[in-house]
Amino acid sequence: MHTFLLVLLLVSAVLMVILILLQRSKGDGLSGAITGGAEQLFGKQKSRGIEVGLSRLTAFFSFVFFACAFLLGYYF
Repeated sequence: MHTFLLVLLLVSAVLMVILILLQRSKGDGLSGAITGGAEQLFGKQKSRGIEVGLSRLTAFFSFVFFACAFLLGYYF
């Protein structure tokens, strides 16, 4: 059981890093303030499904990571 939880912890950590690096930045910085809302309204509609999927997968693997870390710390 210890080995299984440890492997699951490592796999979820690596997948979380990959998923976080694949996601787009949420902050546009100063360019978002200058260009206004037109880009936000029309430009980002295509990739909405991919971003939501990446966000949900990241949340799932973060839950798996913390659950494994908690179980490893509690039982072993």
